[in-house]
Amino acid sequence: MVPPLADTLKVHIIGAGMGGMGCALALAKAGFKQINVWEAAPALGEVGAGINIPPNLARILDGWGVLPIVRSEGVDLTKANVLDCSTDEILSTVRYEDYMEKDYGYPFMTCHRAALQRALVQGAEATGVVKLHLGQYITEYDFDETRFQVKDKDSQSTQWVEADVILAADGIKSRARAVMLMRKGEIDEVTDTAQAAYRIMVRRSAIKEDPELLPFFTGTQSYRWIGEKRHIIAYPIESGDLFNMSTTQPDRNFVQADTWTASGSKAEMLATFHDFCPRVQKLLNLVPEGDVLEWKLRIHEPLPEWIDNRSALVGDACHPTLPHIAQGAAQAIEDAAALGVLLSKLQTKDDIVKCLRVYQDLRKPRTDWAVLTASANSRGLHSRDKSSRDAEFKAVAKDGMTNPDKMLSRDVHEILFRYDVVAEAEKNYQALFAEY
Repeated sequence: MVPPLADTLKVHIIGAGMGGMGCALALAKAGFKQINVWEAAPALGEVGAGINIPPNLARILDGWGVLPIVRSEGVDLTKANVLDCSTDEILSTVRYEDYMEKDYGYPFMTCHRAALQRALVQGAEATGVVKLHLGQYITEYDFDETRFQVKDKDSQSTQWVEADVILAADGIKSRARAVMLMRKGEIDEVTDTAQAAYRIMVRRSAIKEDPELLPFFTGTQSYRWIGEKRHIIAYPIESGDLFNMSTTQPDRNFVQADTWTASGSKAEMLATFHDFCPRVQKLLNLVPEGDVLEWKLRIHEPLPEWIDNRSALVGDACHPTLPHIAQGAAQAIEDAAALGVLLSKLQTKDDIVKCLRVYQDLRKPRTDWAVLTASANSRGLHSRDKSSRDAEFKAVAKDGMTNPDKMLSRDVHEILFRYDVVAEAEKNYQALFAEY
């Protein structure tokens, strides 16, 4: 069914990341015709590292018809392992192959972040109604009038852009969020977790078919090597041509507070994980010298409000999540899918604010839970003493439902992976809208 405002609703989206392009695709698939995406970067490059595609995200991509783009180079994981960092002993294994697709409809996949971005961009472009504006920097917001000022990076010219709806998907350092909070007399504060992370990858050609390392590339398993206050989680991507590694370790302030990310030192990385097992040492030594990226892990406490008049925050702009339950991109794209359904219910532009309130009411409890669960998982994995934590990992093989690593815990999977955001939005819209 074509939305009543399909031809007239002017939707402007800030940011062409997962949340922003997800919004564009969701709205285009819903039938809207006036969709503009504004992005500061001059091009959408093949950047980033590995990313997880859990079933709740795969379900949305499948509904939009773009899941095959991701699966063409993704890897369906069959097992997830937790290992002692120094002995390489397997402490716990969760067999995804036994239940993931059977219970939730989709396997647990991994891919390069660029593949997910490509799927969203190609899907949006294929609709023929999404206009992508690159090299455009937002300099000012006027939420009272639902407009923003944009500067062209090349010409330095500026213009005011008027909208019916602004969806700000401008990331964890969101300028839109800061302006919204400032209008309420609040400060946009971020909390350091005292943790940092490396994002690193090894290409299969670099291992020269080393029989000890080859199974990492040819297999379909993930690995979390865990030690005192440090871990490395790793898995194959790009059809097994790349082995992606993501670390967490105490932040020693190598990254300046105002930059968040920086090129890291390979020597410092090797020193940080010097006591990890020989297989991990081999992998770390194969990381190219200039390919070590380090950044601070930071969080925002859940925001009380995502909405200001006819503008709403999306994804990391309103609920940035630590990577410890693999839901950052999934929750951003759930936001997008929800907005596609909810905005299609609008009968008149006079109801836009009410509709965005419904979006917040629908999404905020779930994303707040995800943010807090990821933070709790970080504390559980890194603040406990190693011996008791490892004993718990060994015990879960007899349980199956709970796991010290919430990312691998079936009770968490039930909450995250059974959820169908499109169905929930359809089901709850009328009741939530009636409250306003």
